[in-house]
Amino acid sequence: MNTALTRRRFLSQTVISSATLGVAPCFLRGFGSLNQKINVGFVGVANRAADNLSEVSKLTDLVNVAALCDVDDRYLAQAREKHPGAKTYNDFRRLIDQKDIDAVVVSTPDHTHAVATAAAIRTGRHVYCEKPLTRTISECRKIEELTKKYKRITQLGTQIHAGDNYRRVVELVQAGAIGPVHEVHVWVSASYGGMNKPTDKPPVPPGLHWDLWLGPVGPSDYHPDYAPFKWRNWWAFGGGSLADFGCHFMDLPHWALDLRHPLSAEPLAGPPVHPDSTPPWLIVRYEYPARPAIEGRPPQPPVVLTWYHGGKQPALLDEEQSKYFRSGVMFVGEKGMLLADYTRRQLLPEKDFAGFQPPPQSIPKSIGHHREWIEAIRNGGKTTCNFDYSGALTEAALLGNVAYRVGRKIVWDAKALRAIGCQEADQFIQHSYRKGWKL
Repeated sequence: MNTALTRRRFLSQTVISSATLGVAPCFLRGFGSLNQKINVGFVGVANRAADNLSEVSKLTDLVNVAALCDVDDRYLAQAREKHPGAKTYNDFRRLIDQKDIDAVVVSTPDHTHAVATAAAIRTGRHVYCEKPLTRTISECRKIEELTKKYKRITQLGTQIHAGDNYRRVVELVQAGAIGPVHEVHVWVSASYGGMNKPTDKPPVPPGLHWDLWLGPVGPSDYHPDYAPFKWRNWWAFGGGSLADFGCHFMDLPHWALDLRHPLSAEPLAGPPVHPDSTPPWLIVRYEYPARPAIEGRPPQPPVVLTWYHGGKQPALLDEEQSKYFRSGVMFVGEKGMLLADYTRRQLLPEKDFAGFQPPPQSIPKSIGHHREWIEAIRNGGKTTCNFDYSGALTEAALLGNVAYRVGRKIVWDAKALRAIGCQEADQFIQHSYRKGWKL
């Protein structure tokens, strides 16, 4: 190998060329050695990030934990104890400078997803990013474009997608068990926001690099109401319940019904808009266009999807369903309904489906959400939640927040990335960074 060609460049180029030529990547036939592993860097190492670190590092036959980054020295020290061979950083930009890294896992608060992911992709790394993909729609579209340009292997952290139950629900819908679907209801019990911005100024905890935590957002004084756990309550850092759980629960109808960009989003009910804090409850209605026939399935009709969070639920649930499905998805078809959550599914009315035989399983069992990403890097394959699929999913979830914040129905031009005739929505669609930060 030419010594000027770094290990990372070689790995990324072999994946691209093998995907193009339809052959196994060269390193599977002896890259470095038969036991060569993928060097992975982790941006964020605590809380949800710790789960991602744990899941990826379990793949000891495939992965080497090469670098760890966190803005909190305490979290970084704890991770270093488990992975003493990894280099450590507080600034993800320094991790990106480490030449031998092949892939990066981004598990930061939403407001730094885009800058960390873009930096990794531009330097040839494959990326696993926690959901939602970004904080704003414009960031999301830029990440999608970069992924296509650099041909990276990507995966969004919607790990429920790998569960058996979601796969069986998709098979039922796509096999026509409940007939054509015109209506979907999606609800979650989670509630963030409804808070006033704190006015006191407690000291920054020792070891927390506050300016790096803020990243592209700023300036703002430190407060425990922001970090480390409560950032989802604030527009500056996240998008509340819809941005968080929308990517999990809207994933199911997006997958089952081949949904991508909605035609519109309209807030039906919610508390008064707060300039700083996300809504503790909200109801939003999306309209999706008809979809053409695909992979042997017939054309599908337009769909109305209604989102609820903060304890709000669709009126079509009976008392028992409301009690046992605190969060869930209801598909309403011409032949019946399908009620589901992460682990359960139920065809309704039950009497109409007595003795029903489910279709043969056509979606294979997942090898694991994180392993799927790593194996795709090794083999030049695809992931189920790549940034093309999950980017459109994230954009849809975020659009509901935009409609809520402008207080009106948005007619969406997905190609131009704008709300038609609603210029005031631009401030919530487009990202804006402080000096020194760019996407």
